[in-house]
Amino acid sequence: MPYFCQWESAHLAGAIIRKEMDLAGDPAWQASGARDVDEYARWASHVCGMACLKMVLAARSGRVYPTLELARGSLPYGAYVEEPGGGIKGLIYAPFVRYVADVFGLRAQVRVDVEAETLPALLEEAEYFMASVHPWIRWPARQPPKKGGHLVLVTRATPEAVRFHNPSGEPGVQADVELPLAVFDSFFAGRGVAILP
Repeated sequence: MPYFCQWESAHLAGAIIRKEMDLAGDPAWQASGARDVDEYARWASHVCGMACLKMVLAARSGRVYPTLELARGSLPYGAYVEEPGGGIKGLIYAPFVRYVADVFGLRAQVRVDVEAETLPALLEEAEYFMASVHPWIRWPARQPPKKGGHLVLVTRATPEAVRFHNPSGEPGVQADVELPLAVFDSFFAGRGVAILP
């Protein structure tokens, strides 16, 4: 399963997270498909869902789509809402599901009220699950202040553990991260998008 970070320079994710580096300083920003560095800097911290989609599409087709091209393509569907003042709201699941069906032929379903212990069964019927988790999942020893707000791509789940790609993980905990189910549950908001075979 290919891995893509939501920031183009995955090796610099730690510096970006710790605010040691401004997004406008990402040397690989052009690979995102952004029209300019300002567009990249405005969007890059909001595209965890598009990074998950990019991984799924690359795994299925071998084609790597620029992340911000995916995000721009989803705008007419309402998967994101650009707010006055420059804010960005999203990813909004139902419009996202319509977008990926229409544009890529993906079968996807919004899932809510998902209990962590049902993830193994969900992953038997779905190929992947874009799970809403708190971004602190990159630091699993910390107790998050709430659940949700970030998307990771779950690729496997057993009654003991969950394996996922984290688009905003720090180097070393980005691809094929595995956490005990109970630890994952402390970050998991019980909702997301199932990508079906």
